[in-house]
Amino acid sequence: MATAGKVIKCRAAVAWEPNAPLVIEEIEVAPPQEGEIRIKVIATGVCHTDLYHLFESQQKQGFPTVLGHEGAGVVESVGSGVTDFKPGDKVIPLFISQCGECRFCKHPKTNQCDRNWSSKRYDVMSDPTTRFTCRGKPILQFMGTSTFSEYTVLNQIAVTKIRDDAPLNRVCLLACGISTGYGAAVNTAGVTPGSVCAVFGLGAVGLAAVMGCKNAGASRIFAVDINEQKFEKAKVLGATDCVNPKAYDKPVSVVLAEMTDGGVDFSLECVGNTEVMRSALESCVKGWGVSVLVGWTDMSDFSARPIQLISGKTWKGSLFGGFKSKDGVPKLVHDYMSGKIKLDEFITHNMSLEQVNDAIKLMKTGECIRTILNISK
Repeated sequence: MATAGKVIKCRAAVAWEPNAPLVIEEIEVAPPQEGEIRIKVIATGVCHTDLYHLFESQQKQGFPTVLGHEGAGVVESVGSGVTDFKPGDKVIPLFISQCGECRFCKHPKTNQCDRNWSSKRYDVMSDPTTRFTCRGKPILQFMGTSTFSEYTVLNQIAVTKIRDDAPLNRVCLLACGISTGYGAAVNTAGVTPGSVCAVFGLGAVGLAAVMGCKNAGASRIFAVDINEQKFEKAKVLGATDCVNPKAYDKPVSVVLAEMTDGGVDFSLECVGNTEVMRSALESCVKGWGVSVLVGWTDMSDFSARPIQLISGKTWKGSLFGGFKSKDGVPKLVHDYMSGKIKLDEFITHNMSLEQVNDAIKLMKTGECIRTILNISK
């Protein structure tokens, strides 16, 4: 392409500081260096992890930054040493890399990668290396991706190629939320046919977990949320029962235990709230119940009574649904294209990059499931 090897000036939504509106700026995106890929971002979802960094973590060292990590686009150019990608390829940026060489990538039981940005700077959610500048200042790349920009640059170990017929304004959701919730059910929890499940929190991640429980063959799926407007969507994706904890004068764990003869087989916490994490664990049946932490937070400690685990329950966590990113995402794209998993049902709003603050407000107030920002044509 004519832009190969040159600095590209483009639009991006810059977060200059915590707890402030994003600003549409013209930024400079440097050419990809050795082992890197520059991508034209076509579409991106707005995920709660973006809001977590902007409003909750308050890590000033993580600013200024360009948020966004749930995107899809087209390769614009590649740096030296890149052989698996070429201009024009449809790709999905990955906030979890897969180098294929470290001890974690070689281990079948994890999707961690030693070369990921998070191995050293998870607290500020970015690597110090960036290809972005604005007003003469370096701009950090959030989670190594930064999809709230028309162009971005990533290491090739954090990009995966997908099939040419995939609609980018749909499969972008597989870069984070849907994969995370769906995989937490089918991979991390290992939901079994005929089992009883409970999903706490019905945002995109929680609804995807409901879909995962359904596809894994669960016989009964409780969708738990204080926002009853999300119940109908949960039923579309496979929920059999919907529970609002505020509708009872007893803990929701007791409510679920009474409805299931002692508790559910599998529970998934998809909120990122430590109190809800404990409720999810306590909602599991003793002896074999499995509870999975899926919601992202690193703000406070969590606790539980030791008897919860001594009695035979298992408490575990899930990052990106347990999928090894470069291997798993293309397969999920194929599953969507073949009708095995749903994506369209999660999209409630479509907006432009200039409307990014409106999209953030929708998510903050719980008025959307997923908003797609159309970044480039």
